[in-house]
Order: sequence, then C-alpha cells, then structure tokens
Amino acid sequence: MPAVLDKILKQKSGPLTSELLLRPNDFGLGKLPRNLETDGTTTSVCGFCSTGCQLKLHLHQGEAIGLTPSTDYPVNLGMACPKGWEALSVLDSKERATAPLLKEFANEPAREITWDLAAKIFSDKFKKVQATYGKESVAFISTGQITTEEMAFLGSFAKFGMGVKHGDGNTRQCMATSVVAYKQAFGFDAPPYTYADFEESDVVVLLGSNLAIAHPILYQRLARNKRNPDIVVIDPRATETAQIATQHLALKPKGDLYLLYALAHCIIRDDRVSHDFLKAHTEGFEDFAEFVKDYSPEATFEKTGISASVVEKLAKLISDPTKRVSMWWTMGINQSHEGVRTAQAIINLCLMTENIGKPGTGPNSITGQCNAMGSRLFSNTTSLLGGHDFANPKHRAKVSRILEIPEENIPTEPSWAYDQIIDGIEAGKIKGLWVIATNPAHSWINQAKFHKVRKKLDFLVVQDMYHTTETAQTADLLLPAAAWGEKSGTFINSERRIGTLKQVRHAPGQALSDFRIFQLLANAWGCGEMFEKWSSAPAAFELLQQLSKGQPCDITGIKGYQHLDEAGGIQWPLAENSKFQASSVLTESLEPRTEHLKLPTSKERRLFEDGKFFTPSGCAKFLFDPPTALPEPTCEDYPFTLLTGRGTSAQWHTQSRTNKSAVLKKLYPSELFLDLHPKDAAKLGIADQQEIEISSKRATISAKAHLTTNVNPGDVFLPMHEGSINKLTFPSFDPHSRQPSYKACAVTVSAV
Repeated sequence: MPAVLDKILKQKSGPLTSELLLRPNDFGLGKLPRNLETDGTTTSVCGFCSTGCQLKLHLHQGEAIGLTPSTDYPVNLGMACPKGWEALSVLDSKERATAPLLKEFANEPAREITWDLAAKIFSDKFKKVQATYGKESVAFISTGQITTEEMAFLGSFAKFGMGVKHGDGNTRQCMATSVVAYKQAFGFDAPPYTYADFEESDVVVLLGSNLAIAHPILYQRLARNKRNPDIVVIDPRATETAQIATQHLALKPKGDLYLLYALAHCIIRDDRVSHDFLKAHTEGFEDFAEFVKDYSPEATFEKTGISASVVEKLAKLISDPTKRVSMWWTMGINQSHEGVRTAQAIINLCLMTENIGKPGTGPNSITGQCNAMGSRLFSNTTSLLGGHDFANPKHRAKVSRILEIPEENIPTEPSWAYDQIIDGIEAGKIKGLWVIATNPAHSWINQAKFHKVRKKLDFLVVQDMYHTTETAQTADLLLPAAAWGEKSGTFINSERRIGTLKQVRHAPGQALSDFRIFQLLANAWGCGEMFEKWSSAPAAFELLQQLSKGQPCDITGIKGYQHLDEAGGIQWPLAENSKFQASSVLTESLEPRTEHLKLPTSKERRLFEDGKFFTPSGCAKFLFDPPTALPEPTCEDYPFTLLTGRGTSAQWHTQSRTNKSAVLKKLYPSELFLDLHPKDAAKLGIADQQEIEISSKRATISAKAHLTTNVNPGDVFLPMHEGSINKLTFPSFDPHSRQPSYKACAVTVSAV
C-alpha cells in the first residue's frame, strides 16, 4: 500500500500531465509518453451541466490560466454560460479539501491523516459494520459529476469487491423519471434526439423547462432556428423562457398529465393520428385511445386551468402533418409524484403524430448533471454496467467474462433507490454510508430527515473536492478529491454525445482523482487484483466499450479519446467497424444486429429513424394511468403551492462550486426572495422587499417578498439552490422511478 501511494503522490508533484496519455502498467502509474504543451491550448467538456459544452483551455507553463468556448464543437458552437466561463476559478477556493480528515469524536474537530491511514480506516470500519450487521448494511450514494470511467469503477469496486448491494446516485433526483419512461416505452433508456433538432423544428413545446435559465446554451440553439417556429411553453410560471414564447400555457401546478391526455383526446377524436406508423411501429394504441375518451378539454379544465379553445388550438398545432414538432422536458416533469406517466404522455403524443426519428422532432428529455447519462449507463446501480440487467444470467455472465470477476460477486437484482436507502438507514438496516461528490444534507427532499438519519449511522465517509459542504462537515472520514480540470476521462451529455475532459491543473495538496482513490481503496480492501484491468482512465474506457457491445449503447466503434476529440464528440451508438447502429432489437444472444446499420455521416445523429425500437417486438409501447392527486394539496392553514426551480443561470444545484466564484455570486441575489403575486400580497398585507416567513408542515424559513405576476395567485416560488428550501419540501416519490417530487408542496406565507 505505501509503495503504491508513493507512486501516486510522486506523479502529482511532477510536471503536469494528462491522464488521457497514461498507458497501463502494474497499477496504472507508468511513465507518460509526453507532457502537455508548456504553452498552448487543449480542450475539455465542461463539468457543470448536461449540455456538454466544450471549452478551450489556455495553458501557461503547463497549467490552464484561462478558457474560451470552442467555436467548432457541435454542442455550443462558440458559446458558454456564466458557469462555464468560471469553471477554473472555483478550483482555487480556500475551501478545497487538501488532505484526508478524520473525526473520531462528534464534538471534536477533524484532524488530518495520511492516505495510508485513511484507506485502512475506510476498510476496517466498513468491514466491521458488515461483520456486525450483514453485507447489506453498507451503501453508497454517488453522483453525475464524476467521469464515466470513475463511476463505473466505483460501482464495480463497491458491488463486486466490497459486496455492497445498495448504491444509488444523485442522478435519481434529476433524471430517473426519464430513464424509466424511455425504458418502458422504447425498451432501453434512449433519448432519441440531437441538439440540432432545436434548429430544425417548426413547433417547439417546452414542458416544465425554463430553458433560458437552466440550459442557456440550448436556448441559444433554439434562437438559431430559422424556420420561424411556434414556441409553446407549458409552465405554471411566466418564466424567462415563457416570456419569449409565442404561447405560454400557465397551467395549474401538476396539471400537466391532464393537459397531455386532453391533447391526445382531441387528436384521436379528430382522427389526426398517423395510422400507418402506429400499426407498423407501436403497440397499445387502441387501449390508450379508449382511455383518453374521458379526458376532453372541458372535463380536464378544473385540473389544468387551460380553456378548451386553447387546448383545441394546441392539439391542431402539434398534430399538423406538415410541421416538425419536438417536445422537450426537464425537472418540471421529472421531479413529480407521477413524472413517469407524464413523460410517457409526451412520448405518446409524439408516437401518435409520427414526430420521432426525423429532424426537428422527438420526445426529448434534457438531463441535469454533466455526466448523468454516463451514470444512466455505467454507474452499476439500477442497471448492470452498460445498461444490462442484474436479473439476466446471460448479462451477468457477459460482465463476469469481460471484467474477469467471479460471477457470484455480481448481484442478481438492482439496488434500492436513493429514498429507500435513506429509509434503510432510518430502519437501522444500513449503518455505513459512502457519499461521493454529492451533498444530500442540502439537496435531499424533506432535509430534516437526512440530518435525523445521519445520527443512526455508525460510519459516514464523504469524498468531495470541498471540506465545507453540509454533508462533508458531518463526515467521520473525508477523502479529498480532485475536481474537473484536475483529472481526465469522459462525460456523456443529454444528446448521448461522449466527450473528453482533460487534466490541466494539479489537484491541491494531497487531493487525488476519484479514479485513483478507488484504486487505493480497492487495494486496502484486499481486492486490488480484481481491478488490475482498471489501470487508467483509457483502460477503463476500453472495458466500458466491451461491456457496451451488442447493447443499444454500443460504442465499440470509438477508436479512443483522440477519436472523440477529432470527431467533435460522438453520440452513441457507434458499433465497431465504423458502422452506426441507428436502432436495433435486443436479442437473447447479446450480439448486435447487423440490419439497419449505416456509416455515420454527421456529427449530429438521432435514434429510431427506421421506426424500430429496443423492445422484444421492435415496437414502442403506449403507457398510461389515471392522474393522481397532489400528495400534499393546499388547505386552509397552508393555502399556497410552493414551486421550486432554477434561480439564475449562475447558480448550480447546492452551490458547492458556484458560491466559490466571486463573479457568479454577483449575478444572483445575495438574499433569498419569494415570488408572490401582488393580489396575494395585498390580502396578506405584505409589501415588496418585506421580510416574510414561509412555513410548511415541516419547517419555517425566512425570506424577502418579491411581488411579481410571473406566478399565478395561489402559487409562490423559491429558487432550489438555497440551503433552507428543502426544509420545506414534502417527501413524495414517483412510484415507477422513485424520483422525489420537489416541485409542489403546501405552504403558508406571513409577514414578520
């Protein structure tokens, strides 16, 4: 162990090099064939959101001193949002974790320890928990913020090496709904679109998506559309995006499923569906058509607040066979108590009107985190590596063969979801927790519950780039991690594009890349030999390629990281022999189908061009259920519905990074403001900028009033980034995806 550690730390102190250039040796720490240029430029995909912009990094004496957006990358085309421009500055924070920290007693400060000791304590403590309470008593919560290679290594080490059964990611909070919706409807988690569809649509429908703020570069892609598109925003708030739309439907909170069923009702009633496509490429339409007979615009008005005439007009617009229609959604749909069926209602509309597999079309989910798509395919949590099935013996045998691990080490069923892990801690079934690059003490719904269950853990390990996050401050052991810009690997963005990130800075102090931390921990655990193949990021990527073979996400045709750079990133699938697997049906043999393959001719590609899906029948499925009531409706004591969402384009999630940038902090309010309609404020005797309190059944927080007609009477809005917001939120979860419903709970507002 000390010898391996010494090699890693010596590497950190030498000339800055790119881990992309490493070649495998006994522990992945061999000599580098060359250094990055002392002065010059290199490129890296941004590490904030799922858009996946490429940044050009300017080097001096081997380290990045500045950046500009890449002009020829097919994602951002020379653009960057405020977060991207500040990506380097947040690395210099004095709050960086620079050495392992151990807190032996709750009332004493943590002390610095060596990596050697930290790895030993990690192993000894978690093994003791497992020996006392059973193998399933240790769990991990991961992230969409680390590289694909790292999250695959984590999932493999934890499940195959440590014997941990339960592990989930913070991606459960942002994209689980879309994953399940696509899997159930298409047979695989397969977002079908490319960003070029923003520019190719005649009609763009945005549902629960404030594109201008949450994904500003995609908003700019929409602004490049020269087809004079109709832009329809469906959102309870008059968001920044709604204000540039040709039409804004300010529906009632969580009235979206009723509205989508009403649109389907009108289209089917008027026989504006694509019968030939439905017959050849879908199943279940007849049952769906019968189901929506009861959802006329008049019957759903009470739930949606949208008049029948507006619904009828929109139904005609999105079913016009001469128009290309794309429908896009984000957290306003995903973070819902019935998000999966709502997403599938969008999919149903696109299938009915044949708006899929063609330019400017598609039921298109936009993800949140920079590598949420990497997590979806390779985190080894809800699905086995490469989108395989834990319950399928052939899939387990394939993974065992490629990774050269005993098949009995592979679980036969997926993990508990995030909320079930938290419940498991509360019930005393989980006593050890490992948290990697995420901050649940801030972000978890009904925040007080996480703080309560934390006390029931025997041992909490937090692995993070900062020692000051709310979760890191409660850790028994803190492992200091390198950040974006200090390590190398790949991310996969919302449109399935794989891009590279590169090391252009030294990590501070003793901080190591997550990849190297996993190597050290595996060695300390005593299973290092099991992961000898995981010698470097490029070596791990080759393993992921082998695991993807025969899957819809087949990437065996990628010729390494240089190929990704030269191609401007590559969207999956890209099967070996330079063939593009546009779509295929999964087979029991796990071998890729050779039908419907063609050479990749464009940097922008979409799925299902041939109408063939990944289900056993090759047909997409219509799925539906009756809408359900809000889990926490308003009442006399709590008369307002609290909506939450992105505050500004300068804020990101729990602000672990963005609040380290002086520039970004100037771009958003220094105080918390509640958006409140003037009519409601008048009834309550509240003036603009006045100090107020917002209370739910769980907590009370303070803010200032911001009077605005951007919210409807009866609704209020708070930005999600403030640390106190999730003290208020109600813990309800979609039954199919287990995704939390952050978007609506009952509150009251009062003057202080």
